Amino acid sequence: MNKGYIHIYTGNGKGKTTAAIGLAIRAAGHGMKTFIGQFMKGQYYGELSVLNEMNLIDVEQFGDEGCITRDQVTPAHREHAQKGIERIGQIFESGQYDIVVMDEVCVTIWFGILTESQVLDVIRFKPVHTELILTGRYAPQSLIAQADLVTSMEEVKHYYNTHEIPSRKGIEN
Repeated sequence: MNKGYIHIYTGNGKGKTTAAIGLAIRAAGHGMKTFIGQFMKGQYYGELSVLNEMNLIDVEQFGDEGCITRDQVTPAHREHAQKGIERIGQIFESGQYDIVVMDEVCVTIWFGILTESQVLDVIRFKPVHTELILTGRYAPQSLIAQADLVTSMEEVKHYYNTHEIPSRKGIEN
């Protein structure tokens, strides 16, 4: 690729991480290498088993094992995210990846774990040829302004809300 673009997958609907992973799998089919940095995630998800077996996709997590709310943020959460930001910088410097995914990074801003300027600084250091995907609800306008492609997933109906069905193994986690 001559130029890598910046994508944002945001919104309150399901499918942001799934879209980013789908793109990584498609790219692997063309021999492209992807790094997925999962912010705010430290727990096991089913896709990790398959992705860890793929030699063209590398995944690292920068979060705790449990989900948190905005009022539960601790200094440890900020440390995990800061390590993630630093790791993305190292990945950019290495030049070994065609695609970099910053999964759930938009939520880190909304939670106050990272600042908009921290994420914008990372975007500024993106190598020209690298495709960058940012995911997560509540993407701030400053990130949207930097993006070349923005998709907002809209929840129209979800059985979690209509029938109080918890997340299901293999479907939501």
